[in-house]
Amino acid sequence: MDMELAHLRENYTKGGLAERDLHKNPFEQFRIWFEQAQSAKLTEPNAMTLATSTPDGIPSARIVLLKHFDEEGFVFFTNYESQKGEELEENPNAALVFYWAELERQVRITGVAEKTSREESEKYFATRPRESQLGAWASEQSTVVPGRKFLEEQLTSLTKWYEDQEIPTPPYWGGYRVKPDTIEFWQGRPSRLHDRLLFTRVDSKWEIERLSP
Repeated sequence: MDMELAHLRENYTKGGLAERDLHKNPFEQFRIWFEQAQSAKLTEPNAMTLATSTPDGIPSARIVLLKHFDEEGFVFFTNYESQKGEELEENPNAALVFYWAELERQVRITGVAEKTSREESEKYFATRPRESQLGAWASEQSTVVPGRKFLEEQLTSLTKWYEDQEIPTPPYWGGYRVKPDTIEFWQGRPSRLHDRLLFTRVDSKWEIERLSP
């Protein structure tokens, strides 16, 4: 089946990224771009690809949602017993990618993932919709289930169990903070001569380099 994929291409024309316009703090630069993604009314601008791998190098990737960031790193929440949780337990090296197609921008992050404190995880869990809280209890994430009906019965049972009660944070559920070693800002440009500016942490400082596209 010929889908003519070779002819699918875009010519990026929305702007550029010069060193003089780059904030010297990569977290502030990320904040600027993230706020611009929000202002552009993009769907889930906090959606990011999380890549993990086993100790012997078998990779896997999936979309997760950024829930907080500061100069300590980028935070998301999940089931610690899921595939990504098990892989991060054995190999904490991780990568994140944000892709904002409408702005012709991408941010790539590499670093080490650490679990957030239990207090931080519980504080965030308390802000989740009740249905999402119940879902965290109902789903043994990444495990094989006999069918959709099984999950729905689990949810129905838990809904009755916690009726008129506060739902506690599952002991196997919480956050990770990816503490970056590198943060790359990519801006699409015409003729595929894209702008790529890379921050690399060296001791307590950040070095900035331009990469060839």
